[in-house]
Amino acid sequence: MASSIASSPVQIPCKAVLFDMDGILISSVASVERSWTKWALLRGIDPETAIRAAHGCRAIETVAQLRPDLDSTAELKLIEEIELADGKGLGVLPGVLNLLAALPANRWTVVTSATERLARLRLAASGIPVPQHIIHADSVTEGKPNPAPFLAGAVLLGFAPQECVVFEDSSSGAAAGRAAGCTVVATPFSHSIASLSAAHYLVKDLTGVAVAVLPSDGGLLLSFISLEVPSA
Repeated sequence: MASSIASSPVQIPCKAVLFDMDGILISSVASVERSWTKWALLRGIDPETAIRAAHGCRAIETVAQLRPDLDSTAELKLIEEIELADGKGLGVLPGVLNLLAALPANRWTVVTSATERLARLRLAASGIPVPQHIIHADSVTEGKPNPAPFLAGAVLLGFAPQECVVFEDSSSGAAAGRAAGCTVVATPFSHSIASLSAAHYLVKDLTGVAVAVLPSDGGLLLSFISLEVPSA
């Protein structure tokens, strides 16, 4: 279904915001694809297959899917080292710094499929303030599309999932956020609009997302123009 601009802004009252990292806060597509291509060639896998499987998912689960005969933990360490060594082309995405600056520091965190070392390196290299605590690949036993990462993110910030808004760019991440009970806002950065039907709302990027702190109860009010989300 083709996207269209809504006639009026969407306003979502919430208590906290959970951000995916790659494709939402930072652009790391080139690094991710180079790294998974290198690993795939080392392990006799078609690189395009590896890249498709890796987007939005934990590396350990991607490895287990593609090469179940290998030691997933050992392969995770290998792919992590490859990714840590490839920081070329990392950059903050449009609208991110302004939105983060407007959010109270205790009302947002990062929920990523990357390992903690990789997440902190990429965030810092992109100039994004790194929260003291984040949800990363090692925080949960099951990754996206399982809701566990976003449930953990809500617990980390001290709010119910229903009080949290999730920003995601992958189909697995959007599905995870919705399954957790969060309101999901997706961007078509790395996935097609058609694949993001699990999202409640769709935005081009974070440029047009505004946030206000409500004086009545200290809650947040997110405002933006939503594109049309394809039905599931």
